[in-house]
Amino acid sequence: MIQPNSPAPSTPEAGEAEYERRIALATATDTSRGLFFNGTLSAVKNFGGENALRQCYELLKDKRFERRFIDFSSYPTSDFLRLLHAASKVLGAHLGAPSDTQRWIGRQTTSDFLSSMAGKTLLLLSGNSPKRALNNLPSGYRSSVSYGDRIVTMNGDFAARVSYRRDLMPPLHNEGVLLGVLESVNARNARVRTQVLGLMDYDYELTWE
Repeated sequence: MIQPNSPAPSTPEAGEAEYERRIALATATDTSRGLFFNGTLSAVKNFGGENALRQCYELLKDKRFERRFIDFSSYPTSDFLRLLHAASKVLGAHLGAPSDTQRWIGRQTTSDFLSSMAGKTLLLLSGNSPKRALNNLPSGYRSSVSYGDRIVTMNGDFAARVSYRRDLMPPLHNEGVLLGVLESVNARNARVRTQVLGLMDYDYELTWE
Protein backbone atom coordinates (compact mmCIF):
# COMPACT_ATOMS: atom_id res chain seq x y z
CA MET A 1 0.00 0.00 0.00
CA ILE A 2 1.28 3.48 -0.86
CA GLN A 3 2.16 5.53 2.20
CA PRO A 4 0.84 9.10 2.66
CA ASN A 5 4.14 10.90 2.13
CA SER A 6 3.28 13.23 -0.75
CA PRO A 7 4.66 16.81 -0.83
CA ALA A 8 2.76 19.79 0.50
CA PRO A 9 -0.06 20.68 -1.91
CA SER A 10 -0.79 23.96 -3.63
CA THR A 11 -4.05 22.86 -5.28
CA PRO A 12 -7.18 23.63 -3.23
CA GLU A 13 -8.88 20.55 -1.83
CA ALA A 14 -12.43 19.58 -2.78
CA GLY A 15 -14.98 20.67 -0.20
CA GLU A 16 -18.59 19.70 0.41
CA ALA A 17 -20.02 22.01 -2.25
CA GLU A 18 -17.55 20.85 -4.91
CA TYR A 19 -18.33 17.19 -4.34
CA GLU A 20 -22.05 17.98 -4.60
CA ARG A 21 -21.51 19.83 -7.90
CA ARG A 22 -19.50 16.94 -9.35
CA ILE A 23 -22.09 14.38 -8.27
CA ALA A 24 -24.81 16.49 -9.92
CA LEU A 25 -22.77 16.72 -13.15
CA ALA A 26 -22.22 12.96 -13.40
CA THR A 27 -24.65 11.37 -15.87
CA ALA A 28 -26.07 7.85 -15.97
CA THR A 29 -23.43 6.88 -18.57
CA ASP A 30 -20.48 8.01 -16.42
CA THR A 31 -19.08 4.88 -14.80
CA SER A 32 -16.03 3.65 -12.86
CA ARG A 33 -14.73 0.14 -12.24
CA GLY A 34 -15.58 -1.65 -9.03
CA LEU A 35 -11.93 -2.11 -8.08
CA PHE A 36 -11.73 1.60 -7.24
CA PHE A 37 -14.65 1.25 -4.83
CA ASN A 38 -13.08 -1.82 -3.22
CA GLY A 39 -9.67 -0.16 -2.94
CA THR A 40 -11.07 2.96 -1.31
CA LEU A 41 -13.06 0.97 1.23
CA SER A 42 -10.00 -1.19 1.96
CA ALA A 43 -7.91 1.93 2.51
CA VAL A 44 -10.43 3.23 5.03
CA LYS A 45 -10.34 -0.08 6.91
CA ASN A 46 -6.56 -0.46 6.76
CA PHE A 47 -5.88 2.99 8.18
CA GLY A 48 -8.77 3.36 10.59
CA GLY A 49 -9.95 -0.16 11.31
CA GLU A 50 -13.50 -1.44 11.48
CA ASN A 51 -14.62 1.67 13.35
CA ALA A 52 -13.54 3.94 10.47
CA LEU A 53 -15.26 1.66 7.98
CA ARG A 54 -18.48 1.85 10.00
CA GLN A 55 -18.20 5.64 10.05
CA CYS A 56 -17.86 5.61 6.26
CA TYR A 57 -20.96 3.44 5.90
CA GLU A 58 -22.88 5.73 8.26
CA LEU A 59 -21.98 8.78 6.16
CA LEU A 60 -23.02 7.02 2.96
CA LYS A 61 -26.35 5.70 4.34
CA ASP A 62 -26.49 3.12 1.54
CA LYS A 63 -26.29 -0.64 2.06
CA ARG A 64 -24.85 -1.18 -1.43
CA PHE A 65 -21.46 0.00 -0.19
CA GLU A 66 -21.36 -2.72 2.47
CA ARG A 67 -20.88 -5.54 -0.03
CA ARG A 68 -17.89 -6.15 -2.26
CA PHE A 69 -18.01 -4.66 -5.74
CA ILE A 70 -17.04 -6.74 -8.77
CA ASP A 71 -13.61 -5.38 -9.73
CA PHE A 72 -14.11 -4.96 -13.48
CA SER A 73 -17.82 -4.30 -13.52
CA SER A 74 -18.90 -0.71 -14.05
CA TYR A 75 -20.75 1.33 -11.43
CA PRO A 76 -22.05 4.93 -11.40
CA THR A 77 -19.28 7.47 -10.97
CA SER A 78 -21.70 9.55 -8.91
CA ASP A 79 -21.57 6.73 -6.33
CA PHE A 80 -17.78 6.68 -6.44
CA LEU A 81 -17.72 10.43 -5.79
CA ARG A 82 -20.00 9.90 -2.80
CA LEU A 83 -17.61 7.25 -1.52
CA LEU A 84 -14.57 9.50 -2.06
CA HIS A 85 -16.25 12.27 -0.12
CA ALA A 86 -17.09 10.00 2.80
CA ALA A 87 -13.64 8.37 2.77
CA SER A 88 -11.85 11.71 2.73
CA LYS A 89 -13.80 12.79 5.80
CA VAL A 90 -13.05 9.59 7.71
CA LEU A 91 -9.42 9.23 6.62
CA GLY A 92 -8.70 12.87 7.37
CA ALA A 93 -8.45 11.94 11.03
CA HIS A 94 -5.61 9.54 10.18
CA LEU A 95 -3.84 11.20 7.25
CA GLY A 96 -4.00 14.87 8.17
CA ALA A 97 -5.26 17.69 5.95
CA PRO A 98 -8.11 17.00 3.49
CA SER A 99 -5.77 17.89 0.62
CA ASP A 100 -3.25 15.22 1.68
CA THR A 101 -6.07 12.71 2.05
CA GLN A 102 -7.54 13.36 -1.39
CA ARG A 103 -4.15 13.05 -3.06
CA TRP A 104 -3.35 9.88 -1.13
CA ILE A 105 -6.62 8.21 -2.15
CA GLY A 106 -5.78 8.96 -5.79
CA ARG A 107 -2.41 7.30 -5.37
CA GLN A 108 -4.01 4.30 -3.70
CA THR A 109 -6.62 3.80 -6.43
CA THR A 110 -3.78 3.88 -8.97
CA SER A 111 -1.93 1.22 -6.99
CA ASP A 112 -5.05 -0.94 -6.96
CA PHE A 113 -5.54 -0.58 -10.72
CA LEU A 114 -1.91 -1.38 -11.48
CA SER A 115 -2.21 -4.54 -9.38
CA SER A 116 -5.01 -5.79 -11.65
CA MET A 117 -4.43 -7.79 -14.83
CA ALA A 118 -5.11 -4.76 -17.02
CA GLY A 119 -2.80 -2.62 -14.93
CA LYS A 120 -0.01 -5.19 -15.03
CA THR A 121 -0.30 -5.28 -18.81
CA LEU A 122 0.11 -1.50 -18.97
CA LEU A 123 3.15 -1.68 -16.69
CA LEU A 124 4.65 -4.38 -18.89
CA LEU A 125 4.13 -2.20 -21.97
CA SER A 126 5.67 0.75 -20.12
CA GLY A 127 8.91 -1.15 -19.52
CA ASN A 128 9.79 0.93 -16.43
CA SER A 129 9.85 4.08 -18.58
CA PRO A 130 8.01 7.18 -17.24
CA LYS A 131 7.50 8.45 -20.79
CA ARG A 132 5.89 5.22 -21.96
CA ALA A 133 3.85 4.95 -18.76
CA LEU A 134 2.40 8.42 -19.30
CA ASN A 135 1.76 7.77 -22.99
CA ASN A 136 -0.20 4.67 -21.93
CA LEU A 137 -2.23 6.69 -19.42
CA PRO A 138 -5.16 7.53 -21.77
CA SER A 139 -5.70 3.85 -22.63
CA GLY A 140 -5.57 2.98 -18.94
CA TYR A 141 -8.31 5.49 -18.26
CA ARG A 142 -10.40 4.19 -21.15
CA SER A 143 -10.29 0.71 -19.62
CA SER A 144 -11.36 1.90 -16.19
CA VAL A 145 -13.76 4.86 -16.55
CA SER A 146 -16.26 5.90 -19.23
CA TYR A 147 -16.01 9.67 -18.93
CA GLY A 148 -13.57 12.38 -19.98
CA ASP A 149 -10.49 12.67 -22.17
CA ARG A 150 -6.80 12.75 -21.20
CA ILE A 151 -4.13 14.05 -23.56
CA VAL A 152 -0.41 13.58 -22.86
CA THR A 153 2.19 15.97 -24.30
CA MET A 154 5.84 15.14 -23.63
CA ASN A 155 8.17 18.08 -22.94
CA GLY A 156 11.58 16.46 -23.24
CA ASP A 157 12.82 13.40 -21.37
CA PHE A 158 11.80 14.43 -17.86
CA ALA A 159 8.65 16.52 -18.19
CA ALA A 160 5.12 16.23 -19.56
CA ARG A 161 1.77 17.93 -19.60
CA VAL A 162 -1.36 15.83 -19.01
CA SER A 163 -4.60 17.58 -19.98
CA TYR A 164 -7.83 16.33 -18.45
CA ARG A 165 -11.10 17.36 -20.08
CA ARG A 166 -14.58 16.68 -18.67
CA ASP A 167 -13.06 14.84 -15.75
CA LEU A 168 -15.28 14.29 -12.74
CA MET A 169 -12.62 13.67 -10.09
CA PRO A 170 -11.32 16.47 -7.83
CA PRO A 171 -7.96 17.88 -9.04
CA LEU A 172 -6.03 16.62 -6.00
CA HIS A 173 -7.30 13.10 -6.59
CA ASN A 174 -5.86 13.27 -10.10
CA GLU A 175 -2.57 14.61 -8.76
CA GLY A 176 -2.37 11.45 -6.67
CA VAL A 177 -3.14 9.29 -9.70
CA LEU A 178 -0.33 10.91 -11.70
CA LEU A 179 2.16 10.61 -8.85
CA GLY A 180 1.14 6.97 -8.48
CA VAL A 181 1.80 6.31 -12.17
CA LEU A 182 5.27 7.86 -12.01
CA GLU A 183 6.12 6.03 -8.78
CA SER A 184 5.09 2.73 -10.35
CA VAL A 185 7.93 3.04 -12.89
CA ASN A 186 10.46 4.26 -10.31
CA ALA A 187 10.58 7.89 -11.41
CA ARG A 188 12.60 9.88 -8.87
CA ASN A 189 11.55 13.20 -7.31
CA ALA A 190 8.23 13.20 -9.18
CA ARG A 191 6.37 16.51 -8.97
CA VAL A 192 3.02 17.66 -10.29
CA ARG A 193 1.69 21.19 -10.64
CA THR A 194 -1.98 21.78 -11.42
CA GLN A 195 -3.67 24.48 -13.49
CA VAL A 196 -7.42 24.42 -12.89
CA LEU A 197 -9.17 25.63 -16.04
CA GLY A 198 -12.73 24.87 -14.93
CA LEU A 199 -14.70 22.53 -12.71
CA MET A 200 -13.89 19.54 -14.94
CA ASP A 201 -10.90 20.75 -16.98
CA TYR A 202 -7.27 20.78 -15.74
CA ASP A 203 -3.71 20.78 -17.03
CA TYR A 204 -1.03 18.99 -15.00
CA GLU A 205 2.65 19.80 -15.44
CA LEU A 206 4.78 16.81 -14.41
CA THR A 207 8.53 16.63 -13.81
CA TRP A 208 10.77 13.80 -12.61
CA GLU A 209 14.35 12.61 -12.64
